[in-house]
Amino acid sequence: MSTYKFPDKNTEVSTQYKDSSALFNQLLNTRGLKSAEEIESFLNPDYDTQLHAPELMNDMSAACERVEAAMANGERIAIFSDYDCDGIPGAVVLHDFFKAIKYDNFQNYIPHRHFEGFGLSNAALDSLKKDGVTLAITIDCGTSNVSEVAYAKELGIDIIVTDHHEPEEVLPAAVAIVNPKLGGYPFTELCGSGTVFKFVQAMLNRNDYELPKGKEKWWLDMVGVATIADMVPLQGENRVFAHYGLQVLRKSRRPGLQQLLKKAKADQRYLTEDDIGFTIGPRINAASRMDTPEDAFFMLAETDLVKAGERVEHLEKLNTERKTMVALMTKDLHKRMKTLEEIPSVIVTGNPDWRPSLVGLAANKLAEEYNRPVFLWGKDGNDVYKGSCRSGGGASVVKLMQAAKDSFLEQGGHHGAGGFSVKDEHIFTFGEELVKAMNDLGDEAIVNEEISIDAEISLSDINQLLLKQLKQLSPFGVGNPKPLFAFVNVSPVSVELFGKTKEHTKMLFDSENGKVEAITFFQTPADYTFVPAEGVPCTMVGYVEQSFFMGRMQTRVRVLDIVPSK
Repeated sequence: MSTYKFPDKNTEVSTQYKDSSALFNQLLNTRGLKSAEEIESFLNPDYDTQLHAPELMNDMSAACERVEAAMANGERIAIFSDYDCDGIPGAVVLHDFFKAIKYDNFQNYIPHRHFEGFGLSNAALDSLKKDGVTLAITIDCGTSNVSEVAYAKELGIDIIVTDHHEPEEVLPAAVAIVNPKLGGYPFTELCGSGTVFKFVQAMLNRNDYELPKGKEKWWLDMVGVATIADMVPLQGENRVFAHYGLQVLRKSRRPGLQQLLKKAKADQRYLTEDDIGFTIGPRINAASRMDTPEDAFFMLAETDLVKAGERVEHLEKLNTERKTMVALMTKDLHKRMKTLEEIPSVIVTGNPDWRPSLVGLAANKLAEEYNRPVFLWGKDGNDVYKGSCRSGGGASVVKLMQAAKDSFLEQGGHHGAGGFSVKDEHIFTFGEELVKAMNDLGDEAIVNEEISIDAEISLSDINQLLLKQLKQLSPFGVGNPKPLFAFVNVSPVSVELFGKTKEHTKMLFDSENGKVEAITFFQTPADYTFVPAEGVPCTMVGYVEQSFFMGRMQTRVRVLDIVPSK
């Protein structure tokens, strides 16, 4: 359940930054930024002064020395990355580094999501052995692959792990484990691409390989994409990577990226973190969800204009197929729901023909629609029942899975969303176990999520000054959420639906500065806490945003909810 915490008007704002407005100081304050030094560092990310020395990271020297030895001996190196929107951009970074220093005896390997799953596997190592690989560098995986690294050693393949996942008690016997969560590195929250970028920095600190100074900054476009898409906290080094990553993205010369953005009607010059979340990220992930992840890798790494264009066309096709498959899945689910006399407190269903990589998208829609937890499953390429779950109605999917843990091979996530695999013998009964868990837990299953509103402002406060201040606070994401505003006692002059199937809502409001547009995608007025109507006072909760669309910059409110007027 979501409730809104309105700002206490009697609370003193302790932040006083230069000649800033009271609202800007309030926004800094809600982000925990109080000292002038903290604020300066936050508002002005600096590549040269705010990044920690890469040599401080665990096993960095050992990793660099082994790669240098491999290059000196002409060994074949494999870049082994995860298949998601962190591993693939990281693979591009290391690929581009080797290409730039003219070391060509390497290859990229990305496991197939459906048939191989996450991380190193013995089958993948056998394949690398056949290719003559003697050194493999992992990206965004490997920290938990104890037995696989031991097997690699038997095959005569050395492993360097670069990863950011939580280390377990027993670590693999790799040549080096470069992970910000090991060895006391000053910033532990890097993503996989950020970690491998630190490795590249360390290599260039030891030898510039006759590259122009700062050459590595051109690869920050990939680090920025991964940092934002992987939803790591946008603080510390990550804020620097996201800030500069977006700057480089807006100028990136990658032909695949340029053509992908053109196809999606996104103007490269004005890219924001939202474009990564809604345009670039889904297309990179579509490759592994629908086909082979290499499709996304080559789209980003390819320098030939025609070949890159072919990759973009293929990714667009896959992304369209993904949407179609999810739509068909959702249609099938709606049919199933109609056959039920009573909708259970936890919706659990699946199909062996469904791809586990797609069910989360359908589960999300169903959970919102029926306002209760949804668990959907499919079958992967190794005949394992896997699925995704989404919360609805405030129930924690983690609490439910823990209460029915005997049914699962693996389960994890957070209160709102999770993933699981089910023991074969429980595939047709674990739904009953989850319903029982929901009934037994009762109110204990509910997690009350309180959403804090940064400030109450008027519609006339939406002006150039506010937009400039919001730009200073961006990029937004985990650890630095978009400022959430409440517009109290406002009355829409119109409420209408738009889109092909009228699934989106648009409202117009009058203000001193003219008409203000407010929109929500994939929500109709009935989905809000309070149904808005023309001329009826309400309180609108939402974000102020700028969007470059159809050749012009638009300012609007992205509505989170409409609640009764205070």
